Amino acid sequence: MTTPPLVSPFGGQQPPPPQQAARDVNTASLCRIGQETVQDIVLRTMEIFQLLRNMQLPNGVTYHPNTHQDRLGKLQEHLRMLSVLFRKLRLVYDKCNENCSGLEPIPPELIPFVEDDGSKLEDWSGGQNRPGSEERREILEVNKKLKQKNQQLKQIMDQLRNLIWEINSMLAVRS
Repeated sequence: MTTPPLVSPFGGQQPPPPQQAARDVNTASLCRIGQETVQDIVLRTMEIFQLLRNMQLPNGVTYHPNTHQDRLGKLQEHLRMLSVLFRKLRLVYDKCNENCSGLEPIPPELIPFVEDDGSKLEDWSGGQNRPGSEERREILEVNKKLKQKNQQLKQIMDQLRNLIWEINSMLAVRS
């Protein structure tokens, strides 16, 4: 059962709306197609490795030439399909880039870096005291103290290193 074509009031047939084609090929559906293509590529690659594992090398061992030719044909078909899938993936990638060219770029870092002083946090919260802000302030204070202790430990380690070097130098001169 077919649906009758759309008829305009002026007697002619009306083409389907162009928005339908645009709706069918949006960026989300392209991404889904790309994901399916990548899954097909992985599946084909696994099948290629399976064929290669089962294939016997013609190194003097008796083998059936028909079986070998059949497996070789399958391998060539998989490689051909793999190249087709990679071309399809490239087309999808280019189309997605074209569709997203007008959008603002996504920043490369997913978690923004927060400076050690709590100035950015206070600006961000709008000056409102939140229950977690006191905890955060305490953590920042502990963090500052830890950095100071680490700096002191580093100085002590440098002094010990210099002392050991001087002792080794004196021992070397003595012998």
